[in-house]
Amino acid sequence: MKHNREKKTAEQLFNKTAQSCWTVEALVATVVYAAAHTTPRGNDSNGVPVLWHSSFFFTFSVADTVSLISSLASLFTFLSILASPLEYQDFYRSLPFRLHLGFTLLFCPLITTMLTFTATIMLLIHPKKKWTTSLVFVVSFLPVRVCGSCSFLCLRDFPKV
Repeated sequence: MKHNREKKTAEQLFNKTAQSCWTVEALVATVVYAAAHTTPRGNDSNGVPVLWHSSFFFTFSVADTVSLISSLASLFTFLSILASPLEYQDFYRSLPFRLHLGFTLLFCPLITTMLTFTATIMLLIHPKKKWTTSLVFVVSFLPVRVCGSCSFLCLRDFPKV
């Protein structure tokens, strides 16, 4: 087994990366799952969401669903890396592919979670002016842009599969 400058093997690096991403994705999945069961402004006496008629409520529902599905897919992708027998040939194709897929699936729930958050804010403040809506969207997606830039830099350093 070869070691890098920090005296770590490829197996240790793949496991550390997968474990870190798995932990982040588990937290995202937990938050998204909780958001799915917490309706903004609550429900009426019949159990129907008070703001169900709003387009932002539709955005909230769809974004939260997509976020939960992609979050679980990412979670299982990283779990498949951790549960892999890590044989020599896996380091050439299988593991880098799963890591790329996991990173891609990790980024998707982050975007849709921010979209869910933004839709919730819009439901709660009911903006009257267009600039308020624009400001909320710009501020909400700033962390997504930073995360995307960091993910791109990380993926750039991995071999192409």
